[in-house]
Amino acid sequence: MHYIFNKGQKNKPIFLLLHGTGADERDLLPLAKMLDDSFGVLSVRGNVTENGMNRYFKRLGFGQYDLEDLKYRGQELLDFITKISETEGFELKDLIPVGFSNGSNIAIHLLLREDVDIKQSILFAPLYPVDVTDNSKDMSDVKVLLSMGDNDPMVSPEDNKYVEQIFTSRGADVTKINVHGHEITTDAVTFARKWLLNN
Repeated sequence: MHYIFNKGQKNKPIFLLLHGTGADERDLLPLAKMLDDSFGVLSVRGNVTENGMNRYFKRLGFGQYDLEDLKYRGQELLDFITKISETEGFELKDLIPVGFSNGSNIAIHLLLREDVDIKQSILFAPLYPVDVTDNSKDMSDVKVLLSMGDNDPMVSPEDNKYVEQIFTSRGADVTKINVHGHEITTDAVTFARKWLLNN
């Protein structure tokens, strides 16, 4: 997989940057700098292409995930970041996933795995129309910041509520900021930076 790694300052967390559809591993680097430029960065390009655009997993149509591919690509991503952690000398619990859109969605898939011990995550414009009733992971030690659009043309208010419930129903500490659309706003980044400082 294509990636960029920068370890950052000693004993600091590492942002796992997960881009949106059509972007690449360079897209969220400025965001990481704005959030905390002392943190490390592991930015990974999605391994799937849809009409020439990078993604992390296939979909059958808009809002219809290819669940078999989601499972396969989720494992592929986990194997990859595990390998990088061993090579670069950090632990998976040192990672803070920061995702936008499709990147947020694969981050949710990772966070729901029992074998993933990640404590914090920042998710911009997430969407996860997947039945997770058979998942009972305890997230009582997990903190999640969700940036959601009140008028997001791709994510309905019901979809936003569902994503929030995925985390709250498993005991996660969820903080929300509402923006207008399917976007990363300056206000949301400022809010996320303060949220990181308080955690």
